[in-house]
Amino acid sequence: MNNVLNISCYKFVPLPDAEAWRERLSAQCPALGLKGTILLAEEGINFFLAGPAEAIAAVLSTLRADPRFADLAPKESWSATQPFKKMLVKVKREIIRMNHPTIRPADGRAPAVSAATARRWLDQGHDDQGRPVVTLDTRNAFEVDHGTFEGAIDWRIHKFTEFPDALRAHKHELQDKTVVSFCTGGIRCEKAAILMREEGLEHVYQLEGGILKYFEETDGAHYQGHCFVFDEREALAPDLAALKNGA
Repeated sequence: MNNVLNISCYKFVPLPDAEAWRERLSAQCPALGLKGTILLAEEGINFFLAGPAEAIAAVLSTLRADPRFADLAPKESWSATQPFKKMLVKVKREIIRMNHPTIRPADGRAPAVSAATARRWLDQGHDDQGRPVVTLDTRNAFEVDHGTFEGAIDWRIHKFTEFPDALRAHKHELQDKTVVSFCTGGIRCEKAAILMREEGLEHVYQLEGGILKYFEETDGAHYQGHCFVFDEREALAPDLAALKNGA
C-alpha cells in the first residue's frame, strides 16, 4: 500500500534568516517522523520530504505561516516505503549550485510555460507564434540516460556548474528557436533560463515544475523512459510510480 507521501518543492526568495529556519526545521521534521533533505540559502529553499501525510501537512503549515512561503506548491507522489534514510537540514551558499552569482531568480523569474502548454507545443511542433520548439535538458548526463523528452537537446554535462560553459559553446544552436528548458522539479531549468536570456537568447522558457509536474498534470506524452530522482526509489514512471522499494 502506497501510504508514504513524497513531496519536492523550491522557492527562490530572499532568506537572510536561513540559519534560524535551519534550527526550527531541524527540530520539527524528525519529531514528525519525516525524512529527506531541506536546503536553505540566502537565495531561498529547496526540499524533498517523505512521511505520513499529516506530518507533511504540519511542516508545510509551519512554512506557509511565513508570507514568503505562503504560495509553496509541492509536487507530490506516493510510495510504499520511506525512500530516504535520514533527515538533513543544511544551510548552503546556493540551493542549487551554479557558481554564477549574478543569476538571482528572486530578483525576477524567467518566463515559464505550464505542463499543458508545453505538451500542446510539442504536439504541434511549434509555439503559438509558429517558431520551432526545442526542449533543453539541464540535468546531468546520468539522469538524462534514465529518460528525457523526445529529441531533447542534451549537452552531456556532469554537474550543473558546467551548464554556463556548455551554453556558451552551443548557444548558436538555439538561435531563432523557442527553447523550453527543463529538469526534474524546475529549480535548475529556472536558473538556466535566466542565464540563457542574459546571454541574449530571446525566446526561452522554463518548464514550470519540471518533469515531475509534467507527469502530474499530463499523460507524459513526448517523454521517453523514466525520471531519475535522488532517493532510494531511483526513478519515477510517467504515472509517478516508483521503480524500486515495492512501489
